[in-house]
Amino acid sequence: MKKAVLIPDSFKGTMSSEKIISIMKERILHYHPECSVISIPVADGGEGSVDAFLTALGGEKIPVKTKGPWGETVDSFYGLLPDGTAVIEMAASAGLPQVGDRKDPSKTTTYGVGELILAAAENGAKKLVIGLGGSATNDAGCGAASACGVTFLDRNGRPFTPVGETLDMISHVDISTMNEHVKNLEITAMCDIDNPFYGPTGAAAIFGPQKGADEAMVQSLDGKMKALAKVVESDLGIALQDIPGSGAAGGMGGGMKAFFGARLQMGIDTVLEITGFEHLASDADLIFTGEGKIDTQSLRGKVVIGVARKAKKMGIPVVAVVGDIGDDIDAAYDEGVSGIFSINRVAVPYKEARVRAESDMKLTMDNILRFMNRMKI
Repeated sequence: MKKAVLIPDSFKGTMSSEKIISIMKERILHYHPECSVISIPVADGGEGSVDAFLTALGGEKIPVKTKGPWGETVDSFYGLLPDGTAVIEMAASAGLPQVGDRKDPSKTTTYGVGELILAAAENGAKKLVIGLGGSATNDAGCGAASACGVTFLDRNGRPFTPVGETLDMISHVDISTMNEHVKNLEITAMCDIDNPFYGPTGAAAIFGPQKGADEAMVQSLDGKMKALAKVVESDLGIALQDIPGSGAAGGMGGGMKAFFGARLQMGIDTVLEITGFEHLASDADLIFTGEGKIDTQSLRGKVVIGVARKAKKMGIPVVAVVGDIGDDIDAAYDEGVSGIFSINRVAVPYKEARVRAESDMKLTMDNILRFMNRMKI
């Protein structure tokens, strides 16, 4: 094996993408010291996405002071890649860990996320990638839009910055007042879910409880999201409910589309595009990928399948090294996966498996490479 590409997702709560890559690379070089190993850490849009892109492509982390989810000043950041593309993770200014015990999606704001967007735009970025993950908010991105100059008017014609509990107070949205630098940004929002804006599978119903919403608050927030959707359709001509992923990150998916004109895209597709995967992998002998569990949800186009689809067109075999294997995943082979291997060597529950995940990953990679070596692959 002369060249291998490593592009695994993290195993949530167990190993980061970077850690998995380091283990895979060590074993590959043990058996094939001459092998050229290309490492592409995967960013999923949540915490750590900026670091993943910087690790893969280089660049710098730019510190910025912004408002946090409760309006307090926080130390935040964005990444600036060598080609001038800015990378933001909304969790850096509106993240769930930042609220601690003060979880309340009716009052928290994405205003600081908008300040990051504004800072990147005014620093000369022409393209921006924003990860929609790990948020503590349910303001549909209105806070972020306000920070970038979008005007929200109440019934009395007064401008204000909406939060979750005041979305139904919006009577008019004016995006013409947006900051000129932000207007010129080409924005891609990383979004791995297809939840609608409101309803039983919408932003408030599905994600509200983990952000601190009880049943009554969920119902209230859902109604306010529906009210906002009507205003957006009337003023901007955009039917948020019809956009898959508009409910992501407390409606931030819909807000990015409506207020910023962003493109919503699966995280892995964004990674493949930004890193120039096809060029990097063009002459590879093998691609190693993986995720915590491959199941029917994975077939929607998460990391393993996203990588496999690209590799299939290029005629490169793909090995998926995963934590667990679900039922009914045969379609993965049709998508371009050549083999799927679980690191759960002794079939133990997750609590036990996570403790030995790193050693099991090493042993599983060793097993695969021993076989390949014996077969002279």
